[in-house]
Amino acid sequence: MSVTVVVVDASEPGNVGTIARSMKNFGLTDLLLVDPPELDPDGEAYGFAGQAREDVLPEAREVTFDHVVENYHTVGCTAITNEDATKHVRYPFRTPAELADSLRGVEADTAVVFGRERVGLTNDELARLDEVCSIPAAADYPVLNLGQAATIVLYELRDLTVAEPQHPDGRHDRADEAAVEGLHDQFADFLDAIGHPEEKRGKAQRLWRRFVGRAHPTGREARTLRGLFRRAGQRIDRVEHDDEGGADGGDGA
Repeated sequence: MSVTVVVVDASEPGNVGTIARSMKNFGLTDLLLVDPPELDPDGEAYGFAGQAREDVLPEAREVTFDHVVENYHTVGCTAITNEDATKHVRYPFRTPAELADSLRGVEADTAVVFGRERVGLTNDELARLDEVCSIPAAADYPVLNLGQAATIVLYELRDLTVAEPQHPDGRHDRADEAAVEGLHDQFADFLDAIGHPEEKRGKAQRLWRRFVGRAHPTGREARTLRGLFRRAGQRIDRVEHDDEGGADGGDGA
């Protein structure tokens, strides 16, 4: 598997440099930036980057948030969630150590996404990501500096990025992102077919995305589920059409 780091809308160039340095420490090289600040080669970003100024930072690419969602298995990193099983934007979440365990043996291009210094990732952004990772911290002050948070998460992922990972149970060939996104689209069509209340669809889709994100379905599993949802929707359409036909079928004289 490969791990890409994504930084969304950072305001401080020094934080981008610090994250690049942490990436270099723990064997990562691919850095994507969404709405980044200006990274002056003579400024803080390069000053804080250490040896990452030679490769990680100069090779960083600016992309859109849509690009990240569409091309990677995504993990959104956030502070303490203050949510429970009744909500599905920031819950369920994994700790960094749990995230490393869950990704071990999974063949997927994974993007670990970090948000803004002050507010982190928005609920709308998190709702589009596959998994949530949160760092356990003291309840009276759970918010970490952006660079600190990235360092902790990347440290826990080091076994996946520094050395050749071990796969005691064999490799897990996760479906590619196009297939996974197609599965999400098929689920949305299924909700429409069964007439699920519109005001509840967003929550249902977030729950489904979190479930699939943790499950890491194979290509065959994704295709099978898409087929099941598609056939269920088609059957519902036929039943509704037959009912309408019966209702308009005359008086039977």
